[in-house]
Amino acid sequence: MAPTEKSLEAVKGVLLDLDGTVYVGERAVPGAPEAVAALRRSGLPLRFGTNTTRMSRASLVRRIRRLGVELEAGEVLTAPLAAVAWLERRGLERICLCVPEATLGDFRRFAVDDGSPQAVVIGDLGPGWEFDRLNRAFRHVMGGAEFVALQRNRYWQTGDGLALDAGPFVAALEYATGREAMIVGKPSRAFFEAAAESMGIDLGDMVVVGDDVNTDVAGAQAAGAAAVLVRTGKFREGDLSPGSPRPDLVLDSVASLPRALGAWRG
Repeated sequence: MAPTEKSLEAVKGVLLDLDGTVYVGERAVPGAPEAVAALRRSGLPLRFGTNTTRMSRASLVRRIRRLGVELEAGEVLTAPLAAVAWLERRGLERICLCVPEATLGDFRRFAVDDGSPQAVVIGDLGPGWEFDRLNRAFRHVMGGAEFVALQRNRYWQTGDGLALDAGPFVAALEYATGREAMIVGKPSRAFFEAAAESMGIDLGDMVVVGDDVNTDVAGAQAAGAAAVLVRTGKFREGDLSPGSPRPDLVLDSVASLPRALGAWRG
């Protein structure tokens, strides 16, 4: 049985999406800094989970703090860092990186190898995608390299409107190679497990809050967590159509979350 709004008051930890939930473009969602502060005052542990691959965790933390949201680097879980952990567990050292320059630092412990890599790591290159780069990744995967995708979001909300994310390029490589990518960011179960473990709680005691009905809502529920969908960022009314994943709760924005969780303290 899906949790109800009333049962959400019993959650023991919160995983907040960032882009589209806490901020959109260069601005915080109205009320987001106050909501995060209220959740902290309630004593609920918080984590911030993002599939963003356009900046390192350190840069991301600095950006969010400038928007008025207080958080520590250790509270932020990113898809690139999830990929690093996955590669290390398997002893892979030579990788082909298709990620933005700002994210390269997260992979500094690996040897970048465009000749004979053990793994190909795909992120969101945006305008950096070109035929030659996509074709090199294709050849490496066909040659037996592990195929790792930081995420496969279809699109994201920029300050200027919707833009293609990494998902369409991951899907192109999957179609061309006949191989399925290992997804290390949301909605992989491992990502949500890492968030719950870092807060010292069970997955069933965590609520995930985000603007993506597939990555955040369906992913969280498949992992056993509750899910709250916010009507900001990439949210569209069609996300609530029959047949779509059904969130446990829908809020106008993250600003309403503390009250919904019974965590509001004025």
